[in-house]
Amino acid sequence: MTDLATEPPQVDPPPGTPGTPGDGPKPPAPKRKRRFRGTATSFYAAGEPARWLAGGGLALCLVMIVALVLLVLYQGGSTFWPSPLERFETRTGGAVQGEVTRDETFVPGPEVLDALGPEELAAAEAQLASEGGVRRRLVRTGNFDLTGEHFRWIPDYELGPEGRTEPAWGVVIERLTWGRFYGTPAAFLLDGEVIAEGPEASWELFLEHHGDSRDRWEQRRDLEIHDIGAVNRDLEAARLELRGVELDQGSTSAAYAEALAAAAVVEAEGERDFTRLSEEIAALNAENARYVLRLDTAEGFTKELELSEIVRAYPANSLNLGDKLSIYLSRWGEFLTDDPREANAEGGVFPAIWGTLAMTMLMSLLVVPFGVLAALYLREYAKDGPVVAAVRIAVNNLAGVPSIVFGVFGLGFFCYIVGGSIDEVFFPERLPSPTFGTGGLLWASLTLALLTLPVVIVAAEEALAAVPSSMREGSYACGASKWQTIQRIVIPRAMPGIMTGMILAMARGAGEVAPLMLVGAVKLAPELPVDGVFPFLHAQRSFMHLGFHIYDLGFQSQNSEAAKPMVFTTTLLLIAIITGLNVFAVWLRTRLRRRFVASQF
Repeated sequence: MTDLATEPPQVDPPPGTPGTPGDGPKPPAPKRKRRFRGTATSFYAAGEPARWLAGGGLALCLVMIVALVLLVLYQGGSTFWPSPLERFETRTGGAVQGEVTRDETFVPGPEVLDALGPEELAAAEAQLASEGGVRRRLVRTGNFDLTGEHFRWIPDYELGPEGRTEPAWGVVIERLTWGRFYGTPAAFLLDGEVIAEGPEASWELFLEHHGDSRDRWEQRRDLEIHDIGAVNRDLEAARLELRGVELDQGSTSAAYAEALAAAAVVEAEGERDFTRLSEEIAALNAENARYVLRLDTAEGFTKELELSEIVRAYPANSLNLGDKLSIYLSRWGEFLTDDPREANAEGGVFPAIWGTLAMTMLMSLLVVPFGVLAALYLREYAKDGPVVAAVRIAVNNLAGVPSIVFGVFGLGFFCYIVGGSIDEVFFPERLPSPTFGTGGLLWASLTLALLTLPVVIVAAEEALAAVPSSMREGSYACGASKWQTIQRIVIPRAMPGIMTGMILAMARGAGEVAPLMLVGAVKLAPELPVDGVFPFLHAQRSFMHLGFHIYDLGFQSQNSEAAKPMVFTTTLLLIAIITGLNVFAVWLRTRLRRRFVASQF
């Protein structure tokens, strides 16, 4: 029997030796299970509800923003696309011609059914039985000066046997006054005599002479606005100078006699210029009055229109894709470069674009320096204490004040107190007509600067605080003073954050409407706040604003249905302008951030 004590020790073979237990790959280690007290506890402990809630909130916000932008893009972008012109024959023998704006299905009430004739009632009851409702279309009939209505609902039960047709020579005419006109060319008149009859011949002569007539109309408008406007400015300047001398030295002084003689010379020259310009305008009007287009309407009326009164005309049902695109671009060009007409429901918004840009840029130039200076004092100079804490609380609360309150403050303080004082000191000869003592571009910009000041202060203060203390200490170690450190180290590296505050201020200020209604924005401003007359920027003038223009179109227009597409188009333009300003500011901020890459903000 072998002695166990003398037996050699057993040594395990190395792993991987054939025939040993370690041969082949090892099985994966089992995963450790996380243990919780219960299923509900583990779900909430992992934060799943909060994660889904936060993600759902973000998704909902994105969906609403995208839906709003898409709605504005669709409605605003499709406003100027030409629609077909349709003719509706009724059972009573009448006819309606116009553009269909929308259609819907409705259920007529008993009072409507009782007023229908036998044929109409039978058609309505048959459609109610088969479809559960009656379809009707809202037709823009135009011809307001003849019919007294812009739109009309046409239900299906009113349609006769011919129903809906698209007349080949149905013409859409956009006029200077009275809105759109729908008709068929009947004749072309020259000097009151018919020289062509029928749609085709009349339309050919219209196309031949319309461009020249519109050129003469543009020439006449330039004479009225620029030349006669210059004469009126000279006469007004002479009158004000005479009034100033009278206030300073009295009406019996020698200086007043000299000023009176000089004013008489200016007035005589003005009268001669005014007579000459009036003759030129009369000649242009007489030439334009020679060319007239006669049109017949579906309602049986006949209308004669001077070619100079027609802004644009086209046979709606004879257009190809190229013609429609040309009209679409032409309408956009008119919208961006022309003045509004027809109570702002038609024409362009060029004055509103200028007013919006001028007000936004002037507001930014006013609010950023004051906001940065206030943030510099609070962050770099002021010591923490009850006064500084109260100032910060006041700044934060100021951001929650309703905008109309700022408008009331701007009207009372800037317009009446500051502006009235300026008029009494510098423009006494203009009183009682105010110069700066009423709403204007300057006071609107200052009011919105106060409105957006808290945004700039908070953003600038956070940007200043984000500059590393090591940079300040390094500057001090090199012998720089506090102001040199702030000027050369702190402010450049905080500039991207300051630009962020300016972007937020521009976005909010450009879209505000309520304060502007009190301190300068008007429905129609014939003179731009920026022009070629010295001093070029006239801060005392009232101005048009795209936001106020949208409000006026949506709530003050007599033709709300016709103005509704313009609301979306103007909204689209306002969004585009604000986006463009923000993109420029973001680009500038990015360049500053690249330059000062050491900034931690």
